Amino acid sequence: MSIASLPEIAGLDHRRSMVRIPPELDVPLTPRVRRLIDTAAFHRLASISQLGLVGLVYPAANHTRFEHSLGVYRTALLYLKQLAHDERFTAVVGPEDAELFIAAALLHDVGHWPFCHPMEDMHLSDVPRHEVLASSLILDDELARLLRNDWGVMPERLLDVLAGKAQGAAGKILDSMLSGPIDVDKMDYLPRDSLHAGVPYGRNFDQGRLIGSLCLNKGGDGLAISEKGKTAAEMMVFARYVMFSEVYWHHAVRAATAMLQRAVYMLLPQLRLPALCRETEGPFIAQLRRAAAGSGAAVLLEGLFGPRRLLYKRVAQFSLFEDGELYRLLARRPYPWLAACAERFAALAGQALHTAVAPHEVLFDAPPIEREVEFKVDVFYAKENRYRPLGDVSPVVRTLAREQFDDYVKRVRIFAHPRLAADLAALRQCRELLAAAAAETSASSPVEAECTP
Repeated sequence: MSIASLPEIAGLDHRRSMVRIPPELDVPLTPRVRRLIDTAAFHRLASISQLGLVGLVYPAANHTRFEHSLGVYRTALLYLKQLAHDERFTAVVGPEDAELFIAAALLHDVGHWPFCHPMEDMHLSDVPRHEVLASSLILDDELARLLRNDWGVMPERLLDVLAGKAQGAAGKILDSMLSGPIDVDKMDYLPRDSLHAGVPYGRNFDQGRLIGSLCLNKGGDGLAISEKGKTAAEMMVFARYVMFSEVYWHHAVRAATAMLQRAVYMLLPQLRLPALCRETEGPFIAQLRRAAAGSGAAVLLEGLFGPRRLLYKRVAQFSLFEDGELYRLLARRPYPWLAACAERFAALAGQALHTAVAPHEVLFDAPPIEREVEFKVDVFYAKENRYRPLGDVSPVVRTLAREQFDDYVKRVRIFAHPRLAADLAALRQCRELLAAAAAETSASSPVEAECTP
């Protein structure tokens, strides 16, 4: 059997059994795919939103990880269909590897839980990584049996692919396809998130042209693109940049994120997170609110999930170019340090305003320790038989990918309860109080003040 004749890839054309997802895309369903998506582990993704708190700002952005996973699976079939014509690819990646990749694409998000990324960004030892839950679910009897019997895939090998630890040339290629600069995940979530948010930015690149240009890099261990895909790749880099700027790091989205993070941080001692992370969104929120009853965390969670939306207001913001000194002072700090600094600032601001300011009424939001992955991909120029890094031949990519765009779209922001925001914003010594709070926090917590590279 060849890669192109795998039933899922053939299903792209014969259209006998399909499920439709936005925007008017038909996803082929073979019997073995149906059995996978009908498992309890996969079906729970239908009750977990893809963008979480973004829906508080963009009301239609309530699509699910179930929908996204089907989109990634369909994109994976398109990648394999294209690369099946590449002799270098088929010499390394066989039909068994392709089946492994299809299953991995379907299950790539199976370990995600509600509001997973904001909580993981806190890098707290008590907050599990979604890879741990994915491992537990995939090694469970139901999924493990289907992977072995229907797909000829050992669950442990699939976990290696999901974790980017697959061995050999074929494993490296699959890793590049699943989690690389031009991977099936980004290729789906950028236009899908853009569509549901109601903005054009993530759809302004030629996906078909980009997929049609896929080839292997010079070393034969990862994806590259041919010259005809260069402009599409540039537009994808720009789409990603603008989606971060206008959607994922929109100031109101980050206000909601800061509120959730602080509430979870306050409640950590009483949460049973390993069990909680197995819940779908409704029960997850309900358990958080029950745990928060009567505490400051309840105020934060009520504003997010109560009957009336009440988001904290932006008091100030700093980026690398707006105020580099304060940005560097607060960006990429460990979360416990950031929370302690915000509490100290709240106390100092209360003194300056001659009013009581509760510790949870002022929140700091800053870029997390980990940076976004740089966009590194080679362009193959057939006439010259030569590969060149996209950043070397594209000023767009050189600006937006080589220079870390994190520093330009991921601002440091101060948020406050609406009753305080205007007074804090008008406080003349705000900058001095911030610097003082940071100095006092670092003096009292010297170890936590250190940033992880």
